[in-house]
Amino acid sequence: MNWLTFALLTVVSWGVYGVILHKGRGLMPMGPETGHAGLKAFLFVCVAYAIIGLISAFVLKARGSNFSFTGSGISVSLLAGIAGAMGALTLVLALGAAASPLEKGGGGFGAAAAAAVMPIVFAGAPVINTLVAMLLHKPEKGVPPQFIAGCVLAVIGAFMVAKYAPSNTGSGAHAPAPAAGAAAGKAGH
Repeated sequence: MNWLTFALLTVVSWGVYGVILHKGRGLMPMGPETGHAGLKAFLFVCVAYAIIGLISAFVLKARGSNFSFTGSGISVSLLAGIAGAMGALTLVLALGAAASPLEKGGGGFGAAAAAAVMPIVFAGAPVINTLVAMLLHKPEKGVPPQFIAGCVLAVIGAFMVAKYAPSNTGSGAHAPAPAAGAAAGKAGH
């Protein structure tokens, strides 16, 4: 398989990740345990990472690897794993906060929290990725204006996708609450 196939498989995997993770969070025990639901879901994300890690060891063996490693390769790879795991953890926390009611300091998105959070994550991460890559490997000819325009468009696009996702508008989580008088009038009928 070529790099583009793997990249597209990553897009699909990470594209469904937030929605499935938020659904798993919502299926955990609620009531007094609601505040722990996201971390409970994250626990099983970590179990899944361990399972995939074991599978990768079998793939290495099947490809004939001698399992030799370098200290710096291990250190930097662990650092990458910490960054990825922290991202997964803070994603769980963002989904939980976005789902919480406005009156409790949350985003008020409810079940549509992933539609609000994931566009921000997936538009912001490539910009950060490119900036860090440029710090590590300085561009020889400077930063092209098209790159800056692309970063600005990514941020604008993330905002628009998050704000105007069909699940976040209309009768969704951010629909305006009925006026107190109108609600009282309906209750009397």
